[in-house]
Amino acid sequence: MVSQTRHDLAVDLGRWLQQRNWKIATAESCTGGGIGYAISSIPGSSAWFAGGFITYSNTLKHHLLDVPNFVLAQHGAVSAETAEAMARGALANSGVDVAIAVTGVAGPEGGTVEKPVGLVWFGLAWENHCITWHQLFDGSRAQVRKATIYEALRSFEKIT
Repeated sequence: MVSQTRHDLAVDLGRWLQQRNWKIATAESCTGGGIGYAISSIPGSSAWFAGGFITYSNTLKHHLLDVPNFVLAQHGAVSAETAEAMARGALANSGVDVAIAVTGVAGPEGGTVEKPVGLVWFGLAWENHCITWHQLFDGSRAQVRKATIYEALRSFEKIT
């Protein structure tokens, strides 16, 4: 399936979810609600989009998504472990069938050698499954966030 615009990707996601009679929720850090905005821009998306959690701070990651404090302390907010916990927390706390989580360093500051600007971790949880993966995006803060939204909207293709 080849889609070029954010709108097309969100429409594709909606079709995919509707074929399965599934609903999705988002757990967003570095995108600040951008994934939810893209999804909710589609007319009729309320049939398959329950809503999202914008958990920019570690405090909200813990309180709203049940990300354990030890995970945040040991691995940091930008990690596979945190992305997985965010996705699982969104799934558990929203009553949906699938949840996508993103956490990353959008920049232009905040990067380190281990976690450079542009590093984004994704978590995708459904049923008893959760996968994580990361991308390293180039560009400005806006470009990193845009690329993250695109990747998140394409992520449903990873569910087999």
